Amino acid sequence: MTKLNGSIDWIAFLAAMAVVELTPGPNMGWLTAVSAQKGRRVGFTAVLGITLGLSVQLIAAAAGFSTFVAGNEVVYQTLRWGGVAFMLYLAWTAFAETGDSSPGHEAQAEGFRRGFIANLLNPKALVFYIAVVGQFATSESWPVWAQILVLGSLHILLSVLVHAGLVLLGAQLGEQIERWRRLLAVRLAFAGALVAIAAWIAFSTR
Repeated sequence: MTKLNGSIDWIAFLAAMAVVELTPGPNMGWLTAVSAQKGRRVGFTAVLGITLGLSVQLIAAAAGFSTFVAGNEVVYQTLRWGGVAFMLYLAWTAFAETGDSSPGHEAQAEGFRRGFIANLLNPKALVFYIAVVGQFATSESWPVWAQILVLGSLHILLSVLVHAGLVLLGAQLGEQIERWRRLLAVRLAFAGALVAIAAWIAFSTR
């Protein structure tokens, strides 16, 4: 979380969220594969499950956010560097992701249940909303928890658009997308972008 010292940088936020959502990873591979194997209907059901899981995590983060910060410098610094570390972690997973362990190849996977449970029980989603999205909550004119809720909702909307696009593309171009996301140049590019976001968080929240 940044200290409240101005207005929200909407362009920086949307750019960062776009990089996060477009970064190749297991969810991208899973949605692409399940759509290619079972069609658009199952793919969109999976997107619904993912969205609901993320929404629960967002509400939990917004509801408990004031408790985490509470004017405590130690908590502030912990969240600040936690956000940096999380973006570096995403950078590493983007580089290391080759698609070999993508869960999308489990023939009997049920889209909605897998998408919902995987995101509901994923502690990384809660950390993401608190430690990363929270870095952009800088407005002095409205409560931090409300900023987290609005910013997180924008992230979820963006994720729905990206995931829906993956479903549509996956149903037609599943194998081509799989090859694209495994390319070293693609993985390096997204990893570099995420490292840049981590650096931006570190220096802009001092």
